[in-house]
Amino acid sequence: MSYNKLRKQMKGRHFDILLHMQLSLRASAISLFVPADIKLGFDKERAKDLQWLFSNQKIKPASTRQHVVDSFLEFTSHFGLTPEMEWALPVSDTARESLMHKLETIDQKKLLVINPCAVAKSHNWRDWTIEGYAAVADYASEQLDMNVVLSGGSSIREQNVAATIFSLCNEKPINLVGQTSIAEMVALLDMANVVIAPDTGPTHIANALNTPIIGLYAATNPQRAGPYRFQKLVVNQYTHALETYYSLSVGDAPWGQRVHHAECMAMIKPDEVIKKLNSVIDPS
Repeated sequence: MSYNKLRKQMKGRHFDILLHMQLSLRASAISLFVPADIKLGFDKERAKDLQWLFSNQKIKPASTRQHVVDSFLEFTSHFGLTPEMEWALPVSDTARESLMHKLETIDQKKLLVINPCAVAKSHNWRDWTIEGYAAVADYASEQLDMNVVLSGGSSIREQNVAATIFSLCNEKPINLVGQTSIAEMVALLDMANVVIAPDTGPTHIANALNTPIIGLYAATNPQRAGPYRFQKLVVNQYTHALETYYSLSVGDAPWGQRVHHAECMAMIKPDEVIKKLNSVIDPS
């Protein structure tokens, strides 16, 4: 949306409160065109990209080292409100039906969805190893008798990663990478018995659907950005990565510190992921 179009849409309008919850300079620029008495932003310690200059009130968090979800809830607390957590992400019946046509060969076995890529960009420091994904996919198929589906976007990199995982697997998974709409992706994550993914959007969609998600974290801090409801299923090598590449402990590092190193995710071993997978499929 152009700034001129936004200015026209806001002309003659006025708001009591603007919740400035996006830490980006672009969002801050947009906030200038929204007339509001209160523009509530993050505390100065976490207000990246000079966001604190664009708000006239700041949240006063219980802690600045908290999960992103909890930091959002501080906006309601600012006004004396007690938030109620309700996870109710809707799933389209139409998307569910169209997805089933794409999975018409699937049987009634339990379903593992693997979403291997974090982002479509070439910098893949949040992605786990292709060999690791293939090993876990084969274990799920051969030892747990599960259906395995690969999911993801339509970028060339995501499709290449999926094709390589597919080629390494003894038991070939169903490859839906680049073949689902966003609504179909939501339906797929809802259908799954368990999802495996790095720090990426589908991780949090699965979390919102109450689908068990095994999050793979070494490049980012899962205590800050992991699946909110499934922290116990996270495979966490972030502490090890911080110490190895930056000589920092979690306590000494900035709360949003990321590990920008191509090899950090290789610290996660297939056996760790398999252990979490077993705990979901056979919790006894």
